[in-house]
Amino acid sequence: MQRKTAAVIDRDAIRANFELACSLAPESQAVAVIKADAYGHGSLRVAEALQDSAPMFGGGTIDEALVLREGGIGNAILVLEGVTTSEACDTARAQDLVLMVHAAEQVDMMQGAPASAWVKVDTGMHRLGIDGKNLATVLEQLRAGSVDVQVVCTHLACADELDKTVTASQLEKFDACTAGCDLPLSIANSAAVIGWRDSHADWIRPGIMLYGVSPITKDVEISGSLRPAMTLRSEVIAVREIPAGDSVGYGARWTAARPSVIATVAVGYADGYPRHATDGTPVFVSGKVVPLVGTVSMDMITVDVTGHAGVSIGDPVELWGSNLSVSEVAEHAGTISYELLAGVTSRVPRIYG
Repeated sequence: MQRKTAAVIDRDAIRANFELACSLAPESQAVAVIKADAYGHGSLRVAEALQDSAPMFGGGTIDEALVLREGGIGNAILVLEGVTTSEACDTARAQDLVLMVHAAEQVDMMQGAPASAWVKVDTGMHRLGIDGKNLATVLEQLRAGSVDVQVVCTHLACADELDKTVTASQLEKFDACTAGCDLPLSIANSAAVIGWRDSHADWIRPGIMLYGVSPITKDVEISGSLRPAMTLRSEVIAVREIPAGDSVGYGARWTAARPSVIATVAVGYADGYPRHATDGTPVFVSGKVVPLVGTVSMDMITVDVTGHAGVSIGDPVELWGSNLSVSEVAEHAGTISYELLAGVTSRVPRIYG
């Protein structure tokens, strides 16, 4: 591997984060959410790391679930988006997948043959889910059609904002529509696992926290116990001195206010590094945090290493990982950690530990 840009994946960290999630909800079972290629970490390799401890995996689509089945993963798999065609429903049956049911059309598709399902209720996010008033009817229809309904669930819109009343309102609506329901319940995503203990119910669905990122960043002690699972690393490929008044990169966005030393790093937006990262975004170079300067290019970024003697070609660079939080980088880029992790492209090799 000539180019040193790579994503190093710590599967021990993922296992530890899953155990932490389970410890926060000791009376619940846990779906390990590994959709979107395990948020960029590699779904099959993550599933292999968790298959002895996770009773169920959550994938976004049928295709994501099939990657796991073809890779030899025998654990229960929940298809979080459900299906949109009868053919996909048939595939799910053949592969022993659990389908999320969130629309009347899906109820019709599942009639007449053995299948397994979770039913999602819309409690206010208004993205997916049946109307809670229709829950009893939907359950009756599914059971009459030989469907094994395992769990009733919902999804929270604002669980990462502890001071908002939206979550409490959603929990009240879910309690009301499931009153008297004889099925296990599931509510909590990562944010709710950490910040809303009343939401833990029978099944939790940790996602981003498995990869060492807390969706709640303010005043939550447990966030510091999560271990980053991905280190995006590269190296310095050039170092140059520029005079005060000269500019760096496309559009001459950054201009040196003093004689400066600029290091060029082999990573760019074609690797998944955010193009909208602003000047001052932290980059960890040779054990020091230095600022990004200039516009992110397709294959390269430039950083100001003025005053840091000895930075040279071949020096190691961490874009995010154990020394530099992906959440901090995301904030400078005006986005969220989920997008950065899931956006690391296929040209970046994954190295598993």
